[in-house]
Amino acid sequence: MSRTVALTCDIDIEQSWESFHAHAIPDGIDIMPGDVILVHNTEALAAGNRYTGTCSATLTRAGFWRRRWTQFYSIFELSELYEVGFQPYICKAGFEPSVCKG
Repeated sequence: MSRTVALTCDIDIEQSWESFHAHAIPDGIDIMPGDVILVHNTEALAAGNRYTGTCSATLTRAGFWRRRWTQFYSIFELSELYEVGFQPYICKAGFEPSVCKG
């Protein structure tokens, strides 16, 4: 059986050319495998902006079987991280980094 906990989160959201991320870090509570956090009262973010602040959230704790399944399944999902490719950096002028200055 799952249970819910009301809490506050520190959030960091950015949608720009340099970074596209959203982090919610709960205050004073540990997240376990299978737990779900629902962040409340956040606003839509326009392109090129960043928002950092505190908001309310609900943590839904995973039950026994969901927690075990998540731990088991995560072992196989880890292999997807091995399939990451890296592209060489091309500066805005279209040259290799050794040609680009600053």
